[in-house]
Amino acid sequence: MKRVLVIAAAEWRYWLRSRLAQGGALLITALLVATTVLTTLRMQSETAERTQHQAKAETAFLTQPDRHPHRMVHYGHYVFRTPAPLALFDPGLDPVTGQSIFLEGHRQNTAMFAASGASADLGGLSWLSPAMVYQLFAPLLVILLGHGLVAREREAATLATLLAQGTPGRVVLAGKALALLSFVVVLLLPLALGAGFAVLNGEQLLAAGALMIAYLLYLVIWGALALLASAFIRNRAAVLATLATLWIALTLVLPAVAVSSAANAAPMAGKLEDDLAMLTELRKLGDGHNANDPAFAQLRADLLAKHGVQRVEDLPVNLRGVVAQASEQKLTDTLNSYAGARMAAETRQAAALSVYGWLTPLLAVAEASRAVSGTDLTHHHRFLREAEDLRYAFVQGLNQIHAEKLAYADDIRRSSDPAAERRTRVDAANWQLLERFRFQPDAAGSRLQQARPQWLMLGVWSTLLMMAGFWLGGRLKP
Repeated sequence: MKRVLVIAAAEWRYWLRSRLAQGGALLITALLVATTVLTTLRMQSETAERTQHQAKAETAFLTQPDRHPHRMVHYGHYVFRTPAPLALFDPGLDPVTGQSIFLEGHRQNTAMFAASGASADLGGLSWLSPAMVYQLFAPLLVILLGHGLVAREREAATLATLLAQGTPGRVVLAGKALALLSFVVVLLLPLALGAGFAVLNGEQLLAAGALMIAYLLYLVIWGALALLASAFIRNRAAVLATLATLWIALTLVLPAVAVSSAANAAPMAGKLEDDLAMLTELRKLGDGHNANDPAFAQLRADLLAKHGVQRVEDLPVNLRGVVAQASEQKLTDTLNSYAGARMAAETRQAAALSVYGWLTPLLAVAEASRAVSGTDLTHHHRFLREAEDLRYAFVQGLNQIHAEKLAYADDIRRSSDPAAERRTRVDAANWQLLERFRFQPDAAGSRLQQARPQWLMLGVWSTLLMMAGFWLGGRLKP
């Protein structure tokens, strides 16, 4: 163990004397610190802004004056998805999936985008985040420091001396690996600071720790690749060229190929095509604003028979409100079927893409990072479902008020009779049926469970490379 520590210490002394190593480390560290600070400030600003907008939207709805309940159905309500605490490290899909939705009766609106604000703040670097820097650029620094671990000793003829003095090859590689591992730990300090800040802002410690472990495994994989290439290839320039080619393949080429392949493996209809098919089906459901629509003739007959009356004016409930409830239910079932099908297709594409984590660790760590941070596709889908649940609840609540608190005779005359119009205005206290909307990420344990395939991928990558290093260490030659 002593010789392992001596070799590791010698490697650190070399790095501290190397201007290239110092320059690369300073550049990546500066990039990590800058992106961490900028992303943290942006996410804090967006959290405060969205929280404020959510409170204003709720206040605006709840403080509306007395009016017809169906007017409130169309007045609608906004909901906002506030960023998860770990979004300061990995915003994930947050900038591209939209964070606010306008909820109203008879339709499901799409989430609205907010990427333009980020672009204005960060300019050409708006796509950068600490997670992206760790995924793309930190491996380059590991390659820079690790490519000469063994090849440099071989070129300087010091490797032959070490082996001749009885130092086993595995000990040499262990010392080099320890030096590189300790550097990786130092490189993770900005992530540790960001994770600590997220914990202070409400994140669970388990999730923050899991995020650090994921990136530790990822950088260990790159360190192992650098060490193996340096031990296997004799020329340092050839080692660097090989690792650079490997970096291009694993971080740029294969992910792009994986995206195209996943899209082909799980094709998905375009939104316009889906919307046209959905509108065609919705037209068959009838007009919920027209109680005399033939689509609701059976509902009308059943209601009259149930209460034993001949005229709708004699019903104890307002037929127009009952029709609105029935129409909204049928419409929502149809909308949810299309929304569910689209979410299922997106999930299939994501699953097809995640398989490529066996070929490139970048996809594995990226998916694990988004899942643990609460910024992945699963959380976006849950946001859409929770927003829809809120929409349906308050719309149907208003429709129930329409059915139970308004007289049918007044309701049909309110456009021509001012007195009837006044009587169809219900008390504003009824708007209190709106529930507060606060989106929270899943519990840390659930997020870790969701990323279980990616943990397995990173673990297998690390284990295989360490086994290869152990095997190569027993055959190390000067």
